[in-house]
Amino acid sequence: MKRILLILSLSLLTIGHTALAKIKVAASLPDLASIASYIGGDRVETFSIARNTSDPHSVEVLPTYMVKVSRADVYLKVGLALDQWADQIIDGARNSAIRVVDCSSGIAVLEKPSGKVDASMGDVHPDGNPHYWLDPNNGAIVAQTISDALTAADPGGATEYAANLDKFKSDLAQRLTAWKAAAAAIPNRNIITYHSSWPYFAHAFDFTIVAHIEPVPGIPPTGSHLAELLNVIHENNVKIVLQEPYFAEDAANYLARQTPVKVLKLPPSCGGTDAGSYLDHFQQIFDALKAVS
Repeated sequence: MKRILLILSLSLLTIGHTALAKIKVAASLPDLASIASYIGGDRVETFSIARNTSDPHSVEVLPTYMVKVSRADVYLKVGLALDQWADQIIDGARNSAIRVVDCSSGIAVLEKPSGKVDASMGDVHPDGNPHYWLDPNNGAIVAQTISDALTAADPGGATEYAANLDKFKSDLAQRLTAWKAAAAAIPNRNIITYHSSWPYFAHAFDFTIVAHIEPVPGIPPTGSHLAELLNVIHENNVKIVLQEPYFAEDAANYLARQTPVKVLKLPPSCGGTDAGSYLDHFQQIFDALKAVS
């Protein structure tokens, strides 16, 4: 009996140690956390600071975030000046051992200003548009970056991370074929978006963003700008306006009253941090587009 109890005790200690040994991964966005969950499998525990219903450009820095990050092993940043608020969280966490990973590494950046950037241009990102995760091909690049970071933090999991990375890329490639077919089936791919959140998605799936509701990034539309958009809609036969859920809906609803456009309220980020959320988000986008096209 004593021998059995000893074996059970050792087994429980081993299980407890395994649970405690999980690599804790913090991420600015659920998309990055979801990819990390896919690559890390049972060896990681992930969480996201921002939600898909909140503006990723502007996140309130709370002490609770600092406490959570103080216990993390890896922090995944979007980079390209989108999540500058993350620096304050990381600094406040006082976690000298944390690995901070810029997930924009290796991305072919779109909309990078070629000249001087000043306040008259609105909230323009000097290093280019930071919404790169909305191109699934960039998701594969991010997955490689995350796999490398997890391997550095946990060399013992290198084989598992590499296998999960291969699986992720294979899963993505299969789904990408279906998504491209879904995009091709949409007769008119001229769209208007509120903010410049969707250029990578448009680039990946051959949509054309003919205008934004914001006259310049971060600036609400004026009456004259909305009047111009009415002409743009008619001239380009626009059928769809993509409205991010964290921006005011008045302008998009006005356009819908004045023209045949339909407003789709779609978050640029996925809704969860589990392994399937990032890839499932693209299917949700195409399901919504199909319903109104």
